[in-house]
Amino acid sequence: MIIQESYKDVPTKAGGEGTMRIFIFHPTIPGYPHAKFPGVAVFSEIYQVTGPVSRFARQIAGQGYIVAAPSSYHEFTGPEPLAYDVPGTDAGNEWKVAKKVAAYDEDAELAVSLLLGLKTCNGKIAATGMCLGGHLAYRCALDQRVSAAVCYFATDIHSHSLGEGMNDDSLKRAGDIKGELVMIFGKSDNHVPPEGRDLIRRTLHEVGVQFSFFEVLGAQHAFIRDELSKGRYDPAVSKVCFEILLEVFERRLKIDLGEHSGEKLVIEDIC
Repeated sequence: MIIQESYKDVPTKAGGEGTMRIFIFHPTIPGYPHAKFPGVAVFSEIYQVTGPVSRFARQIAGQGYIVAAPSSYHEFTGPEPLAYDVPGTDAGNEWKVAKKVAAYDEDAELAVSLLLGLKTCNGKIAATGMCLGGHLAYRCALDQRVSAAVCYFATDIHSHSLGEGMNDDSLKRAGDIKGELVMIFGKSDNHVPPEGRDLIRRTLHEVGVQFSFFEVLGAQHAFIRDELSKGRYDPAVSKVCFEILLEVFERRLKIDLGEHSGEKLVIEDIC
C-alpha cells in the first residue's frame, strides 16, 4: 500500500467565517486506480497535526483507509502544528476552551463529508483521535454516518469541560452513538482520573452503547505519542491498542454486516 498525501482547505462558519485545512492520507494500490477504501477521520491532540499524529494517520492509511485529519485550531492560527513545549501547550489548552463546541462539531461534519465525497471512498466511515482528539472522535460518533470510533485517552468527557463555557453535552448525548465505540485509557492517566473513567463507562452501559473499554496498567496519558519529550511513549502498548483499532475498523468498515437484527445475545452460564 502506497500513501499519497495532500490537503484541502474547506470553508467554515460555526466559529466565524474562515477555512480549515484537512490533511488527507490516501492509500493507493498500483494498477488499481479505481480501488475504493473506507474513510477515517483522525482528530489530533491540542498541538494540531504534529509529526506523531501524521505518523499515526499514515499507519492507518497503510492498512487501506483514507484518512482525513482536520486542523482543529483554524479559528486562532494556521494549520501548522504547535510545538511540544510550554508555549505550545499553553496555546493549545487556551484554544481548547475558547473554541465553540458547535465549531468542533462542524469540523467533524466537514471531515466526514469530505471523505464521503471522494470517488475512492466506499461510503463507510470511522473516527479516532488522541487526547482532545479522543473527545472529538467521540463527538464525531454522534454523527449517524460514523460506524465506529476508537478514542484514545479522551479528555474532558467526564468533566463536560470542552469548548467555550466549558460545559459540553458529550456524556449527556452518549445515547446518540449508534456505531461501535472503543475507549482506551492508561490507568496512570492523571488527566482522566479513575472516578472519571468509571463515570464514562457506567454512562455508556446505562444508555446501551455498543462499546469496549480498556484501561492499560502503567500507561500514562498520551502513551501512543511517539516522541520522547514528556517520557510517556510506550511502543509495545501502542502496538496492542493499534491492533484493537484495526480489528474494529476492519469488522465495521470492510465487512458488509447489514442491519443489526436487534436480537439480544444470550450468554449460557456454563464453563
